[in-house]
Amino acid sequence: MAITVKLKDIIDEMEIQSDFHSSYLNKKTGEIVMATDDHFRVAEDEDDLSDYPEWEQEAIKLAGEVLESDDYIELPTKFDIHDYRIMEEFCLSLNDEELSDKMYRSIKGKGAFQRFKDNIYEYGIEENWFKYRREAFKRIAIDWCEENNIPYVEE
Repeated sequence: MAITVKLKDIIDEMEIQSDFHSSYLNKKTGEIVMATDDHFRVAEDEDDLSDYPEWEQEAIKLAGEVLESDDYIELPTKFDIHDYRIMEEFCLSLNDEELSDKMYRSIKGKGAFQRFKDNIYEYGIEENWFKYRREAFKRIAIDWCEENNIPYVEE
């Protein structure tokens, strides 16, 4: 029987993306695991692990397992998510035309992410933003599950 994943688990993992680690779904167990780029490098180089603390040895072994096994599939990455596009769509979705224009103009050019963050708090629309972003992540997670034939449930 195929595993069924919770969309919430995938979305939660997508929300903590970074440039220094990747997250994977084990297609057999449904477990989501994370490995850092450093752990992948060590696993690829097949270095002697005895110089690493026990917890890190386990992390490196897991990274090696992810690299060697077809059981793991990478979750959507920041390149799949396109945070800027989500911000842009949010700005354009605002019902208040004047606010929509201000927000949209604020995300153009250098410093766009910081200006956007400042503005959502200044205009008191941070809850709207977080809800909108979560829904966008949900759509991405559903598309990813469907593209990879991963059964999912919403909870």
